[in-house]
Amino acid sequence: MTTIREQIEQNEWQFLSPKACKSTDTGASIRLRTEAPCPYRTAFQRDRDRILHSNAFRRLKRKTQVFLSPVGDHYRTRLTHTLEVSQVARTISRAMFLNEDLTEAIALGHDLGHSPFGHAGESVLNAICPHGYKHYQQSMRVVDHIEKNGEGLNLTHAVRNGILCHTNMTADTLEGNIVRYADRIAYINHDIEDAMRAGILYSSDIPVHITDILGRTKNERITTCVAAIVAHGTDSIGMAEEIQAAHDELHTFMYENVYHNSAAKEEEQKAKILLEELYRYFRNHPEMMPELFRRIAGETDVDRAVCDYISGMSDSYAVDLYTELFIPKFWK
Repeated sequence: MTTIREQIEQNEWQFLSPKACKSTDTGASIRLRTEAPCPYRTAFQRDRDRILHSNAFRRLKRKTQVFLSPVGDHYRTRLTHTLEVSQVARTISRAMFLNEDLTEAIALGHDLGHSPFGHAGESVLNAICPHGYKHYQQSMRVVDHIEKNGEGLNLTHAVRNGILCHTNMTADTLEGNIVRYADRIAYINHDIEDAMRAGILYSSDIPVHITDILGRTKNERITTCVAAIVAHGTDSIGMAEEIQAAHDELHTFMYENVYHNSAAKEEEQKAKILLEELYRYFRNHPEMMPELFRRIAGETDVDRAVCDYISGMSDSYAVDLYTELFIPKFWK
């Protein structure tokens, strides 16, 4: 009698595109450590669930997307960004008859290694840590070495590769490259919406020649880009040249008008000082870190452990810890 998992695996070969990555593909499904298969879930479904239940995934709800600790329930966080990337990527993958489970697992895990305070925090850690710091590389450390008290999640190669390549590299699978496109499609469009909510951008500010191609609303722009990727086909993941050019120009526009806008970034200098002080403190007092990171310090070095510890903090935890360590308490 075949298991439910085996029936799903058979369906993948029957119904998915020949170019889809199947959960039984030997190279794609290999793990760092061998383990018995689940009777109900494919390898990629299992990876998705491990990511969803991880500590790092839950911490994304208190990590900055663009605006540092914004007041208001409707601004994006790193968690809501991740969910929107997953939705866009799954829509594309399903429409192209690719492996939606693999796509979802990569999308949910792609930002697990993001630092507190968004890309401002990433820049600080990259400058101060001798190992350097890139959030996509840190995401790999999270899933391989930090989660589950140092055991790691033992994910498949295809998911790990998609996470590592989601920013600026070509992934081994079409599903991984879909997530790379979905990431940019999602963050550009939801950041436009957040910037408008914050009053630092108006719809009329976006150049007309861009909106004429992509659309004037968030829904129109996302639909245009998704349709362009689906129409491009499975030889490679991409868009028609005109749409790609307009999307790239919109990305440049956002950097010039939002990501480097003083209103959006006015708290970044404070965040920079906070992270630098925390880094120096734990660099000098590694014994004050939790046991896992003391162990990492012994196995590798203190800088690696301190960077792992700080990069995993949520914005609010970093602020609270800084306050506890450096702000005097009133005598009671």
